[in-house]
Amino acid sequence: MTSNALRSAGIAAGAGGEECIAARGSDYAVLARQVKNAGMLDRRPGYYSLKIAANLGLFALAGTAFVLLGHSWWQMLVAAFLGIVFTQIAFVGHDAGHRQIAGSRRVNDLLGLVHGNLLIGLSYGWWVTKHNRHHANPNHEDRDPDVANGAIAFTTDHVRSRRRWATRALARHQAYLFFPLLLLEGVNLHVASVRALFGDDMGRTRSKPVEALLLGVHLAGYLTALLVVLTPLQALVFLVVHQCVFGFYMGCTFAPNHKGMPTVREADKLDYLRRQVLTSRNIRGGRFADFVLGGLNYQIEHHLFPSMPRPSLRRAQELVRAHCGKHGLTYHESSIVGSYGQVLRHLHAVGAPLRRMPDAG
Repeated sequence: MTSNALRSAGIAAGAGGEECIAARGSDYAVLARQVKNAGMLDRRPGYYSLKIAANLGLFALAGTAFVLLGHSWWQMLVAAFLGIVFTQIAFVGHDAGHRQIAGSRRVNDLLGLVHGNLLIGLSYGWWVTKHNRHHANPNHEDRDPDVANGAIAFTTDHVRSRRRWATRALARHQAYLFFPLLLLEGVNLHVASVRALFGDDMGRTRSKPVEALLLGVHLAGYLTALLVVLTPLQALVFLVVHQCVFGFYMGCTFAPNHKGMPTVREADKLDYLRRQVLTSRNIRGGRFADFVLGGLNYQIEHHLFPSMPRPSLRRAQELVRAHCGKHGLTYHESSIVGSYGQVLRHLHAVGAPLRRMPDAG
């Protein structure tokens, strides 16, 4: 879906001009006052204390099983379990990056560094910088790094720009390759984290030495544990299983949120409310989805109020849904399976032009 979908719905401001946008600017303010007055932006230290303790308990359980099993191929079950635990820990790092956990920025950053760099080996500073750009311009074809032209082509312009045979072949069949590629997402995140330490991808440059130290401690501890407890072959397979499960789970968590939703271009003049709502998709599923998706199943509410603590997102949903209905905005919800279907259909449609023409090689 492209920005044409926004225009056809009469939501883009092309004909209304800046006066129309200014008039709509207060729509979000009304909703924000309702949310704030209901206490939904208040910090939830009790919830996060329990969540962090539970995650650390699961981490310790995996470590204990790892030591007790020793030279055993049953360790691959530990590797898969640890991939799930890593993702749950990443959710807390995500919340810390949005200042959801504590009122103090320093406390949030400390939690983010521990959960990101130290525990799972991802750069907190790099991720926050990248993720903030996404939140400011969700699904913007030129500004959102999450829909940038990479291994997957999310827009027809991305497809047209491909000249190499390998990248064209990938885009042609990307709907079929999407889930297999997610198995590599964990490795991709680790590599991007290390590269950020040597580039300009991190806005908080003063934290680079600390981030580098914590990433180094994580890597050294991780590899030492594998090589001391397991045989070299078991260590290699453990690493592959662990990182594949971690990457697949992470990818499956983030993929349904915006992929296949309308994209935005510079010509589309949208206010904050419409920019966040129309490019986001919620996932139904109750408490189970809340846990498995780390609260990101309330993507619309999360994008409207990024600092809202995770347990308050469910409470905010009815207010947000009613507000969208009042202003004629589509509030998009889907099942988890249905959302993946929408993503795959979008990727298949984007790659269609390449399937209709011969490849020049």
